[in-house]
Amino acid sequence: MARYSLFLMLLVFAAPLDAAEDYTVHQFERMQLGKTFYAEGATFGDLNGDGHQDLISGPYWFQGPDFKTKHEYYPVKEWNVNGYSDNFFAFVHDVNKDKWQDIVIIGFPGKEAFWYANPQGKPGHWKKHLAHPAVDNESPTYTDLTGDGEPELVFHTGGQLGYAGPGKDPTQPWSFHPVSPDLKYGRFTHGLGVGDVNGDGKPDILEKNGWWEQPTDLNKPGFWTLHPVRFTGAGGAQMYAYDVDGDGDQDVITSKAAHAYGLSWFENVKKDDEITFIEHLIMGSKPEENKYGVVFSQLHAVDLVDMDGDGIKDIVTGKRFWAHQGHDPGAKDAPVNYWFKTVRTKEGVDFLPFLINDQSGVGTQVVAGDVTGDELPDLVVGNKSGVYLLIHKKKQSQQGRVGASAAKKVCF
Repeated sequence: MARYSLFLMLLVFAAPLDAAEDYTVHQFERMQLGKTFYAEGATFGDLNGDGHQDLISGPYWFQGPDFKTKHEYYPVKEWNVNGYSDNFFAFVHDVNKDKWQDIVIIGFPGKEAFWYANPQGKPGHWKKHLAHPAVDNESPTYTDLTGDGEPELVFHTGGQLGYAGPGKDPTQPWSFHPVSPDLKYGRFTHGLGVGDVNGDGKPDILEKNGWWEQPTDLNKPGFWTLHPVRFTGAGGAQMYAYDVDGDGDQDVITSKAAHAYGLSWFENVKKDDEITFIEHLIMGSKPEENKYGVVFSQLHAVDLVDMDGDGIKDIVTGKRFWAHQGHDPGAKDAPVNYWFKTVRTKEGVDFLPFLINDQSGVGTQVVAGDVTGDELPDLVVGNKSGVYLLIHKKKQSQQGRVGASAAKKVCF
């Protein structure tokens, strides 16, 4: 049976002391769809074509809109929480172009990625196809890198960074296109993302040691150009290029260490017509390193989405649950989920932390998007403690006397 818990986020904006002002109450309802460890990732998509989003994690997809009915699409195997699964990331896309959404699964680092063909409403297991035999990195992604309107797997293998996508026959293994020489990266390397860093309209690849510039012509042989930047040491999770401060260029957002502490954004600053970056720490390893005293570890999954509808994207993340059997810094702290509201001011950028939940956490993947159809971003999580849908709701209320601060956080 699904379990529920409620967290309220009150975002109170400054107003004259005697004025009665509306404020928005953000609340997240925790719906636990299962307690068994099947996967470290989860996502959503309309798999049966009924107009409702379904949730996918591990061997099951949970049928929307109430998610009470689950369907097994590959053979079930339970995993010990002191070990690891063979399912780290889940994505939804119509791979074979039959107008039915398929499921793409990236397994354990260094192992295979598969895609499962939607049986078009027929019962039984979905047909399994090999996408690539060895997908390294702990934050690979599936997104449109080449600009052809179709997503590609972005990862590294054999030490080389690159991407793979289906050919004319998607049931055959996908060809890998290297963009770098052998970087000597192992299968458990952390930190990877896709974004248009230089603003030329072509997505680049971000990794812990810099960004790889996509060339003008992908058909020409040769590797992409590396622009070295020390974004992280150990490497974090998913990385993003986004205009954080609203000045028209692309900054970078990344967690600092997937199994320790840290969250930063790197300000894009031109110097002698070259892109350089200045780091701004959002959250460190101590409460005093965050303006609001927030600290948690193991930000092994990060998403970027406009959570409150103000047109500016916010950071969604949390603490990975039981990644290394309790041996990581802060591993036994509460498995929290937070969103950090991006606020642009004359003094600079602020990130207001809002607790979503302290009983879910993240896996290697957290996906934010409108699952319930109410135009509010919800969160989907799969990890060693189970499968969760964190349902986002909001309402307008009235505050008679608002303090002088620009905003404050109240959690119940």
